[in-house]
Amino acid sequence: MVDFPHSQLLEPSTGAAGNASRPVGMNGAESLLRTLVGSGVEVCFANPGTSEMHFVSALDRVDGMRAVLVLFEGVATGAADGYARMTGKPAVTLLHLGPGLGNGLANLHNARKAQVPVVNIIGDHATTHQRFEAPLTSNVAAFAGTVSHWVHSSRGSATVAADAARAVQAARTAPGQIASLILPADTAWRPAERIASPLPITGPAPVSELAIAQSAAALRSGEACALLLRGDALLGRGLAAAGRIAAATGARLICDTFAPRIERGRGRVAVERLPYRPGPAIAFLQGTKSLILVGTQAPVAFFAYPGQPSELTPPGCQPMVLAHPHEDGAAALEALAEAIGAPQQRPISTSRPAAPDFPVDGTLDPDAVMRVVAHCLPEGAIISDESLTAGFACYPRFDLAAPHDYLQLSGGAIGGGLPLATGAAIACPGRKVISLEGDGSAMYTLQALWTQARERTDTITVIFANRSYKVLNEELKGVGAGEAGPKVLSMLDLHDPALNWVKLAEGMGVEARRVDRVRDLTDALRSAINGHGPHLIEAVVS
Repeated sequence: MVDFPHSQLLEPSTGAAGNASRPVGMNGAESLLRTLVGSGVEVCFANPGTSEMHFVSALDRVDGMRAVLVLFEGVATGAADGYARMTGKPAVTLLHLGPGLGNGLANLHNARKAQVPVVNIIGDHATTHQRFEAPLTSNVAAFAGTVSHWVHSSRGSATVAADAARAVQAARTAPGQIASLILPADTAWRPAERIASPLPITGPAPVSELAIAQSAAALRSGEACALLLRGDALLGRGLAAAGRIAAATGARLICDTFAPRIERGRGRVAVERLPYRPGPAIAFLQGTKSLILVGTQAPVAFFAYPGQPSELTPPGCQPMVLAHPHEDGAAALEALAEAIGAPQQRPISTSRPAAPDFPVDGTLDPDAVMRVVAHCLPEGAIISDESLTAGFACYPRFDLAAPHDYLQLSGGAIGGGLPLATGAAIACPGRKVISLEGDGSAMYTLQALWTQARERTDTITVIFANRSYKVLNEELKGVGAGEAGPKVLSMLDLHDPALNWVKLAEGMGVEARRVDRVRDLTDALRSAINGHGPHLIEAVVS
């Protein structure tokens, strides 16, 4: 647990905008909510219960907090992840005791691996009730500790506001952290004295001159170099500086297999994606002498496989750190570009076609789906990609699409894609969000569709309906578990019964259509892009 000094306390009359007069009878929950708003937190993804009712009640008395109801806590935590990736600031989740937090752990794991800021408010039994071991009593702090950088339980209503300010400070510590504040019910309902002022934020640390000099020397050596990029190195000025370096030196630009966010498309610097499996990843890096790490670690395999290495750096390749994740990777790349004398203007290749190759018609396979999406993608769109096996080989398709942001499953816990898209849509209401989803993965958090309908998000979900956990069919071979018999195959198959995504979506208020040909997918996708509000397209693929 990371701890911070208590904040200075202010009278509400000098606190957040919109709270100019001291609220009459302000309780702990209201002081918490006003402090969150004053600290710049504007959205709450909530699945509340009895112990959180005073927080819910305070929403009517405090301006500045958008409350978004979700039907499963995994949607709340995944949406907070998507919101943070697109804004760089935390949303708050409201979760019901230990079991509610437990339902949200997988997508908090993803958010933690994405290194984004999230503040969790987790209700708990009143302090006077905890000793009775009621049915919902649990060790909330232990649950929270598995995915949080900072955990604290409020001890009384007078300190709740200060605790909230500390939680936001912890979440916004570079590069982004998970902060979990446990709120016993009586600390929410008892009287509070004040709200708390925002606390200073620890931003990205500067990179040392030595790290820049060492990386510059590697780039000047004449030996093959690659930059492995993550975080702000894949956005805006960081990506532009990386492009300058690559143009000046011939160094390869590579991102992690599941980088949290990348700016992609025509007119932007193209970045190769590290392959998922160990053998192809090692072969991909073969011949590289220096692997310069920017905001990431040296690559490792997702899983251990018999007879295969866990470390993916090939023999003869030396990893070296330019910027750690908590350091300013974008500034480091700019300094490195200057150190090697890279020209200011970033050249854009004009030798490739101006738009993705487009299939005219035929039955659908994953590549055809990706080609259609890339061809039709509107400028400024956001893609949430949880297509997994369907999408691995199709990653380059989007290099030639319209400029967009590309979000991936950073922590590997499936079920993140639909919530991620929901949070991104709420963060960026003027942009179209397209979620590319495997049918098995989408079933983990399909409740996100209901929230999309309720909030009227401008989202399009494309389901790759292959009626199988295809990734597990491949993993079965990869780990050398033997031939698959009838029982094994039944554990990886989704045909009996087949999922009906049109009915599932329509049952949650989302317009939906099933397609199995390229022409029909193109028509459905263009119609959804030209419309507004959530849509789902079930693409039956072979």
